[in-house]
Amino acid sequence: MTTPPPQGNPFAQGQNPYGQGQQPYGQPQGQAPYPPQGGYPQQPGQPGFPPQGGAPYAPVPPQQPGRRFSFKKIKNIAIVVIAGIMMIVGYIISLDDAENAAVGDCLKSASTATASKPRMEVVDCSSSEAEAKVLKKIDGTYTSITAESECRKVSGATSFYAQTGDGDNFLLCLSAV
Repeated sequence: MTTPPPQGNPFAQGQNPYGQGQQPYGQPQGQAPYPPQGGYPQQPGQPGFPPQGGAPYAPVPPQQPGRRFSFKKIKNIAIVVIAGIMMIVGYIISLDDAENAAVGDCLKSASTATASKPRMEVVDCSSSEAEAKVLKKIDGTYTSITAESECRKVSGATSFYAQTGDGDNFLLCLSAV
């Protein structure tokens, strides 16, 4: 005897209780029922979703840091700038030294002068600081005895200033202002 096909049994194999053309629950479908929403990347190998172009989790190169000035860089720049300023100031100060004096210039004792190392600076002759006037400038190396005898030959000379050992060696024969 043959049994008639079950009718009304929704759990029978091969039958879809919800109508024709639909897949039973849990079976992969040809296309996703909803398009993927933005904000959450797709996982590779997820059923029903084709992989998006390229590797979805490719490493992102780190962002290049902006140029920042570190303390070390600022310190090195400051040292170079300060050294440059000191050289410029030293050059300007040295312009008033006795080695730049010419005949007719007036001199005063420098504030850095000592008994063992006298220094003279050029000043304006109308200044109250002027102490002596240059009558003659002679290049060469002189001792105190030879400098005195050389300046006696210059009329009006009452004193002298001799510089030796600092590169430029010269003798200034001076008169009182």
